[in-house]
Amino acid sequence: MKKIHLISTVIFACICLHVSAQNKKKAKPVYPSYTGLVMAGYQGWFAAEGDDSQRGWYHYQGRGRVFAPGNTNVDMWPDIREYKKTYKSPFKFTDGRDAYLYSPYDEESVDLHFKWMKEYGIDGVHMQRFVGEIKNPSGKRHFNQVLANALKAAKKYGRAISVMYDLSGCRSEDIALVAADWKELVETFKLTNPSVNPTYLWHRGKPMMTIWGVGFNDRRRYTIADVDAVVDQLKSPENNVSIMLGVPYYWSSLGRDTEPSETLHTLIKKADIVMPWAVGRYNSKTFDPSVVAADIAWSAANGVDYVPLIFSGFSWGNMHHDPKIYHQIPRLKGDFFWQQVAAAKQAGAKSLYIAMFDEIDEGTAIFKVANEKDTPLNGDKGLRFIGIEDDLPTDHYLWLTGQAAAWFHGKPGYGAKRPQR
Repeated sequence: MKKIHLISTVIFACICLHVSAQNKKKAKPVYPSYTGLVMAGYQGWFAAEGDDSQRGWYHYQGRGRVFAPGNTNVDMWPDIREYKKTYKSPFKFTDGRDAYLYSPYDEESVDLHFKWMKEYGIDGVHMQRFVGEIKNPSGKRHFNQVLANALKAAKKYGRAISVMYDLSGCRSEDIALVAADWKELVETFKLTNPSVNPTYLWHRGKPMMTIWGVGFNDRRRYTIADVDAVVDQLKSPENNVSIMLGVPYYWSSLGRDTEPSETLHTLIKKADIVMPWAVGRYNSKTFDPSVVAADIAWSAANGVDYVPLIFSGFSWGNMHHDPKIYHQIPRLKGDFFWQQVAAAKQAGAKSLYIAMFDEIDEGTAIFKVANEKDTPLNGDKGLRFIGIEDDLPTDHYLWLTGQAAAWFHGKPGYGAKRPQR
């Protein structure tokens, strides 16, 4: 009798293992396509004195790696009220209170950001991965930890997530790191396994990743050919990925900010998606919707998907110690943001890339940022912090991005006029 019971137990266990294996085989990505999604870029490059990254006030700091009143690279100050873990900064408010900041190295902070994405209906984020940083142990350790935090939060809140390599500051010899690092991430985090990372973004039947920064005419120390070689490697059966390329804004005409070489178009045709970098290229008065329409036409004719970039505004007074360039591209309470959203939608765009979720350095952040009246003092040389307009809630741009997502998801009632809360 015991023998029969033992045999039955073994058979049952085998059946369970078989079913489990079958379920794993059947696991499919929650987000099989970028089409229809509104996603933001996520820098995650900040660190705080006292966190476990051991990088000090990284990316908050200014010249000479000093973070102090009158010396910081950030123009905006995060609305810190909902963070579970914060760090006292060298800055103070007018009433003498200490000003605090967060670190994305902490799991709690990244969890909060993804919680906001879900609450406001934003589909997810592209995790920035700076090649110039990950070639150094401290940078790689930082971005691996932030990615680990984000993957966990993306799964928890059901948000799409993908990896985006930024080539800024690279030399030709650095470009090969992209393929090697991608392979390592796939092995370490099981990125492309839907059973482990069900919300990792796929596109055209393959896991998606982005390479940003090809074709710009700003004297970069790598070439289109360098990027072409790594794209071929990533497109090989060994890697088999879907690739989004981040290119200059005037890429389709090979004008202005773009290297005037047809080799860029040849490379783009190898990719799955093209995403032009619009930040700083126009303001509300100079924005030309016909550029988006021309991009869409080129993409359709050449079998490449197209994702336009939308940004809320631009400011970099503190980075350059120049008060004249605060609010260099005004937000206009979201009218500028919505002007771009409406133009993209009406031109036939299917998806959006929002720059950026947490970019307070250049004032494009859409996450909760303090109102201007609630920012700390920044020295005595005419420098300050800008913020969300004082008559708006600090979540205004999260909400507005969520409205854009609702429109691109097919919800009716939207048009050229910015929606009102």
